[in-house]
Amino acid sequence: MYLEIVSPERVLLSAEVNSVTVPGIDGEFQMLNNHAPIVSVLDKGVIKVEGNLEIPKELKDVVTKAQDGKWYFPIKGGVLEMKNNKAIVLAD
Repeated sequence: MYLEIVSPERVLLSAEVNSVTVPGIDGEFQMLNNHAPIVSVLDKGVIKVEGNLEIPKELKDVVTKAQDGKWYFPIKGGVLEMKNNKAIVLAD
């Protein structure tokens, strides 16, 4: 699936990914390829992304890669829309 993570300052990610886990206001949930359409408000936490990503050097201060191979993007909240195998996160 295609994932875009956008903050007010910059685009954090725009890439094909295997999965994304987000901090929904009612709890964390994961989306995989061909997930049903959804719109959700996001809570403070981290977006966990699994995939073979190339993170630009200017984002290394924001994004971390854990030993489990997942990329972690901290957010203060936001909104997510998943539709047609594309997820867009507007993050604070």
